[in-house]
Amino acid sequence: MNRVIHPIEQESFRRLRARLDTSRFPPLTRAVVERVVHSSADLEYAADLVMDEAELERAHAALHAGAPVVADVEMVAAGITRRETVCRLREARSGPGLTRSAHAVRLAYEEVGPGALWVIGCAPTALEELLTLDASPALVIGLPVGFVGAAESKAALRESGLPAVSNVSEKGGSAVAAAALNALLYHPVSTEETL
Repeated sequence: MNRVIHPIEQESFRRLRARLDTSRFPPLTRAVVERVVHSSADLEYAADLVMDEAELERAHAALHAGAPVVADVEMVAAGITRRETVCRLREARSGPGLTRSAHAVRLAYEEVGPGALWVIGCAPTALEELLTLDASPALVIGLPVGFVGAAESKAALRESGLPAVSNVSEKGGSAVAAAALNALLYHPVSTEETL
């Protein structure tokens, strides 16, 4: 079923492209950049985001083949449209040396196992915890926001070698993380894509 695009969204993307030339990006990178910029009205994301087109292609194929999607918080989950997500924050508990968000990542991993797409837009500690697991993710969208640990956790994600979408600065958040996943959901599936 094709997604019906509202005229307001069409006009918003027209204005975005009038202010930001995204034609230099390969297709999936362009889709992610545009969707994140659209969700935030922040043109600086075009230079701040870090991703690899080949990794996005593999993640796109995995997503459309039914790989599970895990969200760190319910705000991220609520922003992901057209796809069920796993979010275990309600069941999670904090403890000594363990935040509730980190515990939620452990619980989610127990449920989904390897090969999931992880969407982290709130808690740097959730991203840090994911990096300690042998999660073998299809993709990690690591866009937590904040002045404590956000930029550092995203740098650790990039250094980990895991397939990822991240950004260099402290900014991020639930809306942009969900937007990055939605960009992959909305992008057409090519008949040539394989896992």
